[in-house]
Amino acid sequence: MSVKTFAAIDVGSFELTMKIFDFSGKNTMREIDCIHQRIDLGSDTYANGKISNEKMDDLCHTLKEFAQIMESYKVIAYKAYGTSAIRETENTLILQDQIEQRTGIRVEILSNSEQRFLDYKSIASKGETFRRIIEEKTAILDIGGGSIQISLFDKDTLVSTQNLRLGVLRLQELLNHLNAGSTQMEQLVDELATAQLDDYKKLYLKDREIKNIIIVDDYLSPWAVRKAHERGDGNAMVDSKAFYQLMEALRTRGTTELAKRMDIAEEKVPLVYISTVLTKRIAELMGAALIWAPGVTLCDGIAYEYAEQNKLLRGEHDFAEDIIACAMNISKRYNGSIRRADTLEHITTTIFDSMKKVHGMGQRERLYLRLAAILHDCGKYISMINIGEASYDIIMATEMIGLSHMEREIVANVVRFNHSNFVYYGQAQDRPQGLDKESYLTVAKLTAILRLANSLDRSHKQKFKNVKAQLRDKELIITIETDEDIALEKALFASKTAYFERIFSIKPVVKEKRVYS
Repeated sequence: MSVKTFAAIDVGSFELTMKIFDFSGKNTMREIDCIHQRIDLGSDTYANGKISNEKMDDLCHTLKEFAQIMESYKVIAYKAYGTSAIRETENTLILQDQIEQRTGIRVEILSNSEQRFLDYKSIASKGETFRRIIEEKTAILDIGGGSIQISLFDKDTLVSTQNLRLGVLRLQELLNHLNAGSTQMEQLVDELATAQLDDYKKLYLKDREIKNIIIVDDYLSPWAVRKAHERGDGNAMVDSKAFYQLMEALRTRGTTELAKRMDIAEEKVPLVYISTVLTKRIAELMGAALIWAPGVTLCDGIAYEYAEQNKLLRGEHDFAEDIIACAMNISKRYNGSIRRADTLEHITTTIFDSMKKVHGMGQRERLYLRLAAILHDCGKYISMINIGEASYDIIMATEMIGLSHMEREIVANVVRFNHSNFVYYGQAQDRPQGLDKESYLTVAKLTAILRLANSLDRSHKQKFKNVKAQLRDKELIITIETDEDIALEKALFASKTAYFERIFSIKPVVKEKRVYS
């Protein structure tokens, strides 16, 4: 088999990283080189909302060097992603264009949920250790320059995920503004974090005790991995004793000595300290006894996703089900009916699967439909009259790890238009923001399917034992098995078919099959 090389580039808040991977082995992903270049973009962005010309020059110079390295490795494909330091600038689009014109490298911008999902995939690349740990109550603590993400798992299921603006570079900028000395740092970081973390505990953690914390960062993780190598241990597990020894060293030893002992640049020492204080505070909050630092980075997640998409690697974890689990928890938070969501999800996917030749959509769009079915009426928690608008606001305000902003717009608008009149693309003054023509067409198709499915269970009594759908010529035959009176459903179904017919030029027909229990 020919060597397949891929480059993953992370334009991070504190440094640029490029990893070169080899996918020539069967179902394997091997890192063959890793290049770091420190460029502190985050301090500019978080303080001023802009990146200075000087740092822009450094960024482009480094990316040109990365391009030459990729050429030397005969890289067949690459992905370059920018995170919060570029995402939060005032002129993101202009920056992207400048970078591409000057370097030939297209840097795509990750939303927070996309970035955290790739970090999550990077942990999954560790295989069996990852699967074993998340079988127990586990938190993934993803510490970035701009924010942290806390994702809770229980029995291999994602329970919740939340983003808090407690990133190490953001906190460092605030500490610099306060002229905080090294002796004050721990107390100030703890105080800054406590208010948000206490609210987080009340809303999401409650009485749940977490056994393990998986940490992903560029600060504490390298230390943990190095300690594991010194012990001759492949798994960078950190118990409370080793962790508190590190805390004591950070408190009492000088920056120069720490940098030498930890084999890092001196300017990185305060960031390690902030990351360690945050991890300590969160571990205490959760009652966690064990911390695992797998030593992975965003680049590992980028490569893992590329390998999955191109069938170079077969992942065992079902990430789509994590997104579904996230939606189920949002629905639960807003008093959604699990039975009703299950019924709608089943009917919508049955219709979707029977019409593949007509709608031309794939598995990703099927996922959007499932999410819309689960969240179809979450807005009733706020308003029983304006359910569509309220649902839209909830979905857009609630992060679902693994969905981009555009994808969340699609799901939110499908739910919105399930309850309100559809606004066609040409009606520009009322058109939802952030949707291109292709995405808008997806919204129209999925809305038609969800409306049709919704009409079949309008009484919310789940009267059907089974639902089947089959496409015959210009008709979609929907066969339902029931032992109850479905006069209401039939009447509403007939009134809801016009929009479906306009979108697909297919007439839905209900056939009733009586079953007796």
